[in-house]
Amino acid sequence: MSNNTFLVNWLKRPTVLCSMLVGFVAFMVAGCAGTTPTLGGGGTVATGSAGGSESQDASSQLEKCGEALGTLAVVEDQAAPWYSTLSQHKLGSTVPVLRILIQQSNCFVIVERGRVMQNMMQERELSESGEMRKGSNFEKGQMVAADYTMSPSITFSQKNTSGIGGAVGGLFGPVAGAVAGGLKSNEASTTLLLIDNRSGVQLAAAEGSAKNFDFNLFGGAFGGGVFGGAGGYSNTPEGKILIAAFMDSYNKLVKATRNYKAQKVKGGLGTGGRLGVEGGSTPASKEIQNKNK
Repeated sequence: MSNNTFLVNWLKRPTVLCSMLVGFVAFMVAGCAGTTPTLGGGGTVATGSAGGSESQDASSQLEKCGEALGTLAVVEDQAAPWYSTLSQHKLGSTVPVLRILIQQSNCFVIVERGRVMQNMMQERELSESGEMRKGSNFEKGQMVAADYTMSPSITFSQKNTSGIGGAVGGLFGPVAGAVAGGLKSNEASTTLLLIDNRSGVQLAAAEGSAKNFDFNLFGGAFGGGVFGGAGGYSNTPEGKILIAAFMDSYNKLVKATRNYKAQKVKGGLGTGGRLGVEGGSTPASKEIQNKNK
């Protein structure tokens, strides 16, 4: 009997095939159902809290600063396509998550420039109307300026079924293929831009990413039966991926600011740049005219 014939006959035995499937399922559940979102390839999601310059239970992978670099406002472009996609994943604003990460890092002091500003101004209007008690101290000149603005953006990625499903299905049949077909990867990438509010100059930019694996037992092939409710990360909110991706991009942004060196343009920023044109009035244009004399 050839080795191939022996293998085929061996696999046809029901007890052997069932044992292999059980072992395969156990391996997949243990190896995939417990995976967590990773920061560019390995990591965990944001945790804990922050109060002033102190933080509690912050991720050990979050970059931190010994002193703040300035005040910062976080503003989303709510007209951007990615923002409308958040609701499709039952997710809200990214600002609260980013503000937790930023304060825990102690790299910037957060100032409010969102909807809470309406409440802040309401308190000032009440004070000016004379309705507040004496000593409320809402006089003018107390609000802190935002030195910088941080602008986030997201690139979503669809869940992709791992190629292992087809390979295993071809070897062990449709049942095993359905098991492997439940292995899916989730990916997301995020970008953070840091803008100087006084000049409008972009100071730093960083891109981050995260990935994890879902395991939906038998790919839902058995409906709502015994195996149908055995999903691992198949019901996990996409928010966990985004938090990890934002932590990754924020860590990279902090590293970039640590090595910050201001960009320079001969003649000064905003004076026309170095790409002059003939007949122009900028310093670079005048240099061209002088060279042509």
